[in-house]
Amino acid sequence: MTTITFDTHKFFQNLREAGFDQQQAEAVLRVVVDSQDALVTRDYLDQRLEKDLAPLKTDLAVVKWMMGVLLAGVISLVLKAYF
Repeated sequence: MTTITFDTHKFFQNLREAGFDQQQAEAVLRVVVDSQDALVTRDYLDQRLEKDLAPLKTDLAVVKWMMGVLLAGVISLVLKAYF
């Protein structure tokens, strides 16, 4: 996954200027940096879904083919019975 980059020092300074003491600013900064590991980008999600759904697409193609063969067999039997 990709990580969103930002200036942590400037973020820390902005927190300090907003009235956070050093420990609070460091704690907030740590939470923001740690939370980036859990971010999912749209590209990553699309690739993951494509990878996970590929076997299902293959299975559906086989099922369609089998249904076509089965339907052709039934039609041929019906035509043979009546003609």
